[in-house]
Amino acid sequence: MRIGIASGKGGAGKTMLAASLHSVWPTQHILVDCDVEAPNLHFFAHPHIDQTWTVTLPVPQAVTEACSHCGVCRDICRYGAIAKFGQNIAVFPDLCHGCGGCFAVCQEKALVTGTRELGRIEQGSCGDTAYFSGCTRVGEVMTPPLLRKLLALLPEQTPADVIVDCPPGVSCPAVTVARRVDAMVLVADPTPFGYADFCLAYEAFHALGLPLACVLNRCAMPGNEGGDEKLKTFCQTHGIPVAGEVPFTREAAHALAQGRLLPELSPDWRTRFEQLCANLQRIFGEVQHG
Repeated sequence: MRIGIASGKGGAGKTMLAASLHSVWPTQHILVDCDVEAPNLHFFAHPHIDQTWTVTLPVPQAVTEACSHCGVCRDICRYGAIAKFGQNIAVFPDLCHGCGGCFAVCQEKALVTGTRELGRIEQGSCGDTAYFSGCTRVGEVMTPPLLRKLLALLPEQTPADVIVDCPPGVSCPAVTVARRVDAMVLVADPTPFGYADFCLAYEAFHALGLPLACVLNRCAMPGNEGGDEKLKTFCQTHGIPVAGEVPFTREAAHALAQGRLLPELSPDWRTRFEQLCANLQRIFGEVQHG
């Protein structure tokens, strides 16, 4: 089973949760960092990287003298990567989404194929746990092709579970990953912004038909008790099981700032996350990959 750890906003605590679950998960599993615009799961998991390679995208780079200036390549492009200025065709590779439509419609085969670097993929291990991660090139704004390459490395049939640290929010990167997991854990930040973004995340991932569960992070924050109850009421109303709560404590904040995992702080903390694992396995018990 592939379990995505997602959130409606950045900073809600999904990477903390993914790393903590990894440290106490009772069965064999694979750990994947799909937050490719700001990957930081390695700060907690400390993987040993065995392989690193660059991912590129085929893009139009120029036009040759064979170009008839008909403009059909410009007409098919919905991303502004090809423009026509008078009788001149200009290409803008950084805007290309790699659909290949321009190459398909060019009768003269006048477009020169180039490549644009999207980022890199890393593969390694955390002890006995296989580890995969991606990181976009600085300045690259399109991450779904990199994410698809990253997720394609995962074996389709495996006895191991997969814990996926998803991109934050509900835009294209998050949905790209959501379409390739079997269930989703939504990490909720019980602040006004966190509540609003959690509602958006529910709408996005529920629409995909994914089984959902919720983990409340930073619970019992002084002066924000109403935020906890508001989130719990939303979950109850929409049938989202609350798998666990992570309390708001200075001890936890200090540990995370040092790159330490919460289950390592004390037996009580470890028991809390072991119970969370058990709850998630119970909630998603009937879900199978594919």
